[in-house]
Formats: sequence, C-alpha cells, structure tokens
Amino acid sequence: MGMWASVDAMWDFPAEKRIFGAVLLFSWTVYLWETFLAQRQRRIYKTTTRVPVELEQIMDSDTFEKSRLYQLDKSTFSFWSGLYSVVESTLILLFGGLPYLWRLSERVCGSAGFGPEYEIIQSLVFLLLATFYSALTGLPWSMYNTFVIEEKHGFNHQTLEFFMKDTIKKFVVTQCILLPVSSLLLYIIKIGGDYFFIYAWLFTLVVSLVLVTIYADYIAPLFDKFTPLPEGKLKQEIEVMAKSIDFPLTKVYVVEGSKRSSHSNAYFYGFFKNKRIVLFDTLLEEYSVLNKDNQEEPGLEPRNDGEGDSEEIRTKVKNKKQGCKNEEVLAVLGHELGHWKLGHTIKNIIISQVLSFCLTVLSRRFEFQADAFAKKLGMSKDLYSALIKLNKDNLGFPVSDWLFSTWHYSHPPLLERLQALKDTKQD
Repeated sequence: MGMWASVDAMWDFPAEKRIFGAVLLFSWTVYLWETFLAQRQRRIYKTTTRVPVELEQIMDSDTFEKSRLYQLDKSTFSFWSGLYSVVESTLILLFGGLPYLWRLSERVCGSAGFGPEYEIIQSLVFLLLATFYSALTGLPWSMYNTFVIEEKHGFNHQTLEFFMKDTIKKFVVTQCILLPVSSLLLYIIKIGGDYFFIYAWLFTLVVSLVLVTIYADYIAPLFDKFTPLPEGKLKQEIEVMAKSIDFPLTKVYVVEGSKRSSHSNAYFYGFFKNKRIVLFDTLLEEYSVLNKDNQEEPGLEPRNDGEGDSEEIRTKVKNKKQGCKNEEVLAVLGHELGHWKLGHTIKNIIISQVLSFCLTVLSRRFEFQADAFAKKLGMSKDLYSALIKLNKDNLGFPVSDWLFSTWHYSHPPLLERLQALKDTKQD
C-alpha cells in the first residue's frame, strides 16, 4: 500500500516535476540495463580464455588473447565513461544546468543587441553553448580512448597535434551543419501549428537523406584523403562483379584510414544511378601502407601533409600483415553489394524511423542474407577467410553473451556467420 500511495502522490506534483522525475527514472533505467548487459559480456571476456573448438584451426591463441584483453579494456572504459555520463546528466538536471545555459544565452543575445523577439537566435546560441560544453567534457574521454586504449593495442596512428586539429575541425563542421538545420527546424515548429510534429519529422527525414547523399563527397574528404583505386586487376574485377548484378557503379575510392587507425572497413554510398564504393587502405593487403617497408604505394600519392608519419606507422605495426587478398576483398564487397541488391539500405532507413532495437534485430538478419548473397556469387570460401582476417585485424572477440549480442550487435558474432556460410541451406 505504501508504494502505491507514493506513486499516486507523485501525480499530485506539478507537470514539470513529473516530467523531470520521469526523465531521471528513464535515464537511470537505461543505464542500469546497459550495465547489466555489459557485465554479462564482460564475464565472457574473463572466463573464455581458450580458443573455441570451432576456431582452433583458424585462430591462434596469441591473437585470441590479444582480442580478449582489448575487449576487456574497452568494456572497462565503457563502464566508467557511461557512469560519468549518467551522473553528469543527473547533476545537470538537479542543479539547473540547462536553465543556466539558457540564461547565459539570453545575456549573450542581449549584449549583442538582440531583443526578445529573436527567440530562434537565442535558441541557436543555447544549442551552440550546449554542444560546446558536450565537446569539452567529452574530450578527455576521447583522448584516453585514443592514446591509451587504442595505442596500447596497436590501433592508434594519430599524433596529439593531428588529434586536436581533427577535433576542432569536427566541431566546426558539425556547427556549420547543425545550426542552419536547427534554425529551420525551429522555424517549422514555430509556424507548424497543431501538426508541427509531422512537418518536423518530414524535415528531419529529408535532411538525413541529403546528409547521407553528400557525406562521402563533401564532408568525409574534409577529414580523410580519398584516392581513386588505381587501374589494375582488383578494379577490373570489382567493375565486372558490379555489372553482373546491375549495380550502377561510377567510382571506386581508397580512403587513407591508416593515418588514424589500423581498423579496416568498406562501404558503398550514393542514390539512384550514381553509386560509389569506398575501400579503407587497411582492408587491402596489396595497397595498405601498413604492409610496406620503405616504399610508397604505386598509383597513390605519397603522404606529405604532416598529419601522420608513414614511417612511424610502419614502426608501430612492424611485422604485422594487414588486410585481405583481392579475392577476399571481392567477397567482402559481394556481401556489401548484397545489402544493395536486397534493398536493405532503404529498409534500414524506414525501420530506423520506428524503433532502434527492431533495427538491430533486422540488421542481423540482413547480414546473414548479405552473406548468403555473396555465397550465391561463388565467394563463400573467400568471404569465410575474409571474415576471419577482419576479425583478427580488428581484434574482434568471437564469443558473445547471447543477450548482450542480441541487444547490441547489428552484425552477428563471427562464429554464427561462419557456421551459416558452412550450411548448405541459408536464408
């Protein structure tokens, strides 16, 4: 009776206090749930100290142990950064941090000569102050992750100078996009009447599609160097594979990801008849600077921007063979093109407007389907070996708690994908 009486009494509070309490309760509930899942997975990292029987023939114990220790360090970092985040948010709510920023934005606008009729300008100043505070408080965590955890496990290739320049550039570019978009959104809300939420949702959807379209051509090159893949066997085979499934490929780029990290990736982008493929140089065994001893990559311009010393990179990863063979790269692209052929990109956009957990569940299914598509192209063996190499290169841990995996992993765990590629029948 006492508990229900307390719940009933809560509804006697003013509306703003009820909202305040609900926000606090929700944020801590989410945090505790995430922490519960993370601890389940951390238990896996601690107790699984030997290579699973299914991987004994394809993963050595040294790589497995490196992966285990890397994931343990990452989980520890996630715990403390998550705890800091939820405590910080709670203190901001309890001690009026947001109202303080709003009053500060009023003073800034007042000193600049703007009157109370310029609510949108004041809202933008408030947003700028809030994002600046967020970037400032997040900087130490980002630095620790880059220069302690990633450095310790051999992934970081950034200098402190490069990191700081990159951070400042990201903040400026973000504001150049965020402030105009936010001003238009606020204006739509102001004039939208009773149905403002529909107009606001449509506007944010259009903005999301535009950003996806222009990101790789106009935003990503501000941070990384994109070079056309040199003419050769790999490019010819990519073009042949794309043509075989009617993928409207226009360009293939290599992005110089090695100046930041030795993590590897590949993706495609573009709408309608203008598709591009982007390969990280760390993915390509034949092109990666991480596999070169004393010579620059033929067909790619030498690095001379002062923002990443290739000799320093080679020293850090000495004797490490990085990336995949051409056949394996093609198998990975076969998987990625499977996402396009099966309409996963559009489906993801639609689902993402509904519920993020549903997107995670559906994304896992899409990954199996894309693997199956590459298998139908006759690339099962090469994709099998490519997945193993990518897991090793990125120190991915192949064993996962089922609940943690279901909630967090948009890609199925390695063992599940390898088993699916072995099966004669696959959805």
